[in-house]
Amino acid sequence: MSVYRQETGGNTSFRLDSGDPLAAQKMRHMLRALLSGLYQPYIHQLIVLCIGTDRSTGDALGPLAGTRLQRLQPPRALVFGTLEEPVHAVNLTETLATINKLYSFPLIIAVDACLGRAESVGSIDLGLGSLRPGAGVSKSLPSVGNIYISGIVNVGGFLEYYVLQNTRLSLVVKLSEVIARGIYLGLQELSGPTIQGKSLNLKT
Repeated sequence: MSVYRQETGGNTSFRLDSGDPLAAQKMRHMLRALLSGLYQPYIHQLIVLCIGTDRSTGDALGPLAGTRLQRLQPPRALVFGTLEEPVHAVNLTETLATINKLYSFPLIIAVDACLGRAESVGSIDLGLGSLRPGAGVSKSLPSVGNIYISGIVNVGGFLEYYVLQNTRLSLVVKLSEVIARGIYLGLQELSGPTIQGKSLNLKT
């Protein structure tokens, strides 16, 4: 579970409501706008890094989104972090090291759950910059991502572990569906070599 910050010097960021019937289509356009200034198809390897664990309802957003996106087989991105092979606090540093070893110029779209204000629950934030995994629950982990996507799963500010454990699964599933579909649609019209999305085998 993360909070996000921008590290690129830009101010490009978006927010959408996961309950909007057109949420995935709107996310498609937002993601394309973010990628347009970064992605060079014959230089970058697109990576969708979905962070979280299936052992906590609120923190399962990343693995759920990763699993759904992997099944959609995004044409130009590799998916890391699924329900079967989650990327979490224990193996995040190892995963990042492996990605940087395998790919010279990875461009990472980082996906994670976060806590926020009551009126923001159910929203999805995306923008230029990195996520700080674990910051919402006082864990020190490396920042990750060139683009962040955060699903606000519950209210923050107190007893974060308890709040994550008692988050509505229906909301997390809805957020994961919108995020996976939005990413998939956003990658459809990008130029460059087509590959089959997959996940990385790591011991958990």
